[in-house]
Amino acid sequence: MKWIILAIFIVCGFIVHYRGKVRHRFSRQALDHSTFTGPINVFMYAFSGVPNQPYLPLAAFPELEVLRARADDIRAEAVQLFSAGHIKVAGSYNDAGFNSFFKSGWKRFYLKWYDTDHPSATALCPVTTQLLAGIPSVKAAMFAALPPGSKLPRHRDPYAGSLRYHLGLITPNDPACFIEVDGERYHWRDGEAVMFDETYIHYAENKTDVNRIILFADIERPMRYRWAQAINHFFSVILLRAAASPNQEGDRTGGINRIFGTVYAVRRFGKRLRKKSKPLYYASKWLLVIAILAWIFL
Repeated sequence: MKWIILAIFIVCGFIVHYRGKVRHRFSRQALDHSTFTGPINVFMYAFSGVPNQPYLPLAAFPELEVLRARADDIRAEAVQLFSAGHIKVAGSYNDAGFNSFFKSGWKRFYLKWYDTDHPSATALCPVTTQLLAGIPSVKAAMFAALPPGSKLPRHRDPYAGSLRYHLGLITPNDPACFIEVDGERYHWRDGEAVMFDETYIHYAENKTDVNRIILFADIERPMRYRWAQAINHFFSVILLRAAASPNQEGDRTGGINRIFGTVYAVRRFGKRLRKKSKPLYYASKWLLVIAILAWIFL
């Protein structure tokens, strides 16, 4: 049985790696989180109710039109929030999902996270949180800022059970501030929205001197069958609710983020080792992976 499980992970890893036109180096993809969630994601692709392509038509998600229609009201809350300094980096190592983005200047304020309440969002953004609460397919949402000169690295998100929605609120309205998904580029514009599959390799960059603030939301991927939708919903609750991160004291911190600080201490040690000796770092990394696999399968 364990060899069957290993074979499933290997096959699904190859499917994830060769999906789309843009790929990581194979050595990176082998240890990427999207490889370990590969079996779940391949299930999502197989039974997806929308096309498996980088960008998706907004017409397939009519329930989201209310957000675009109320963009001015949402923008007003985002402006007030940003002016007060609430759209910011995490105060400590309690946001595993986006920790690597903070060092490039990216900032966020959570509005909703997989049925986990954020009292700070309800208090500071009553209009936006009420709108989001009325759309069950919105599983998570935040205001996200990409300051001038910021760049997010190429990456895949780990879970294919959701799709990514961006609504431009305060943007440069300039092609020099863009996101590129599987080699296809889109630049944000005030009051306009875009939907894409975040499990394709993508990155973002703001080459302008104007800040960019968007409404950023995870939308549950529509599935072809009710039973497949139920499985998607189950995994989203199990995997992602535990990744809740607080805006302020009083907001819930999920189990993954409660232990992230401890786990990240190992990561910081690895970074120091890499600075001293890249060959030693990579040798240690692969030896650890081989040891773990041997312990599981031998």
